Amino acid sequence: MIRSSSRYHSAGRFLCTAALAVVVLMVFSSVAQAQEAPAPAEKLSGGELIWFMIKSLGIVFGPILLAISVAMMALVVLLFLDLRMSSAIPPGFVDEFTDTVNKRKFKEAFDMARNDSSFLGQVLTAGMSRLQYGLEDAREAAMNTLESIKSDKEQKNNYNAVIATVGPMLGLVGTVYGMIESFSVLAKAKGGVNPSQLADGISHALVVTLFGVAVSVPAIFFNAFYRNRITRVTMDVGHIADDLLTQMYHNSKKAAGAPAPAPGPAPTVAPGPIPPAGR
Repeated sequence: MIRSSSRYHSAGRFLCTAALAVVVLMVFSSVAQAQEAPAPAEKLSGGELIWFMIKSLGIVFGPILLAISVAMMALVVLLFLDLRMSSAIPPGFVDEFTDTVNKRKFKEAFDMARNDSSFLGQVLTAGMSRLQYGLEDAREAAMNTLESIKSDKEQKNNYNAVIATVGPMLGLVGTVYGMIESFSVLAKAKGGVNPSQLADGISHALVVTLFGVAVSVPAIFFNAFYRNRITRVTMDVGHIADDLLTQMYHNSKKAAGAPAPAPGPAPTVAPGPIPPAGR
């Protein structure tokens, strides 16, 4: 039943689209029959076409699409800077941290991780602060911090998915608006219909749809790209942090030294003669 219902919905959308196309073709055919054959129009140059498209966006759709485009570019640049491997795992940090731990300078290693703002530094700081309660507790604290960082980056990346959805919706609104303008011209025309006025509304519709799809396509690409990037970076940080915490835990156990020998039995002293009581 669910499959048949979805098929009926798809067929209904197809029939509606086909009906709208047939209506538009009938309108244009009737206009072409009513008007004399016009002289062939000159093709717009590149600059004229761009200026025509900008004017077609108008003061409503133009600023909205511009704001969405700027927001998308800001998100792309921000995520690019955050998800660089050098920002997540600084070069040379792992070797320096390992060398410090091997020298049993645990306080310096903790300060090194706490003063580093990278993903690895934040995860190690959370894990090392709980290392005194056991290795499993430290791993859990580190993984919780890593999940928090991952969730923050995913929330930012989700806005790209929102932009990818909003772009075609704005294009659809522009399409409906342009068709309303075109049919309003037909409704007001008592005698002959001016084809230029009829085509003006349709051109507005197509321009808004074009810009809406143009914003949506890169948003879809960057959303998928950064989603995979977030997964890869967090996995690498988690594996390295787990290895470093394990190494520090075992080195701290070695640093404690060998336990003190257990006390043996107290030496027994043979009882001597009892001195006589003083008189």
